[in-house]
Amino acid sequence: MKTSLTVLVLVLLLLSILAGCAPGPNPSRKMASEHGEFAGFWLGLWQGFIAPFVFVASLFKGDLNVYEVHNNGSWYNFGYLFGLACFFGGGGNRTSRRCGKSNIGAGAKIDD
Repeated sequence: MKTSLTVLVLVLLLLSILAGCAPGPNPSRKMASEHGEFAGFWLGLWQGFIAPFVFVASLFKGDLNVYEVHNNGSWYNFGYLFGLACFFGGGGNRTSRRCGKSNIGAGAKIDD
C-alpha cells in the first residue's frame, strides 16, 4: 500500500514536470521587432553559437534574452540549433572513439 502510493505520487510529479516543459505558441513570431526586422537563419546561427555566454551573462543582467522571439520561424530555429551544435562540438563523433587505447599490435600472437 505504501509503495503504491509512493509510485502514484512520483508518477504525478513526473507528469506535472513534463507538462511544464510543453512548448507553447510564440505570439511574436513573424512580427517585426522595434527596428522593423525579423531574425532569420544567420542571426539564429550567431545567437546559437553565443548562447552559452549570453546565458551566463543573463544570470547577472536581467534584460538579456538568450532567444530572439521576433524571428521568422523554422529557419531561425534551425540556425539557432545548428549554432549550438557547432559550439558544443557537433554530433556524436566522440562516441565511436576509444579513449586512450590503441589498436596497434592488436592482432593475435603466435607462439612457436
